[in-house]
Amino acid sequence: MRRTRFDDAECPIARVTDLFGEWWTPLVLRDAMYGITKFEDFQHELGVSRAILTARLSRLVDEGYMDKVPYQDRPVRHEYVLTDKGRAMWDVLAVMWRFGEEHLWEDGEQPLVELAFRDTKERVRPVVVDEATGRPVDLAAIRIRSRTRTRR
Repeated sequence: MRRTRFDDAECPIARVTDLFGEWWTPLVLRDAMYGITKFEDFQHELGVSRAILTARLSRLVDEGYMDKVPYQDRPVRHEYVLTDKGRAMWDVLAVMWRFGEEHLWEDGEQPLVELAFRDTKERVRPVVVDEATGRPVDLAAIRIRSRTRTRR
């Protein structure tokens, strides 16, 4: 079955869905954020086939989320390093973390891992706020509107 592509859609959510619709992609990005860089380490941590991991890493490199950097000459081996664009995906993953933590465990249960600040060890509870005003982005307070298209 062929997958429907959304990489040219007008909606930003659809475009992110196109990337994250390949369900290993957010997990590869998560592990890269944890500091994993080598193919074998990704494969070991995720338990994913070499073919699928190769495809996901290739797409992340092709689209500028990661750089493929050689770290060994004989045999040639590469590591996968997050770019600024890749690190910017943390905001998406953090919101996914919060949603999963709050809504995907049975009442009274919680995940065995949590986000915490490195320096204070305090628990982190990500929220989405507007960059300009600092206001929480609450669905009841926002609307989606059309913008004038600019020519390139």
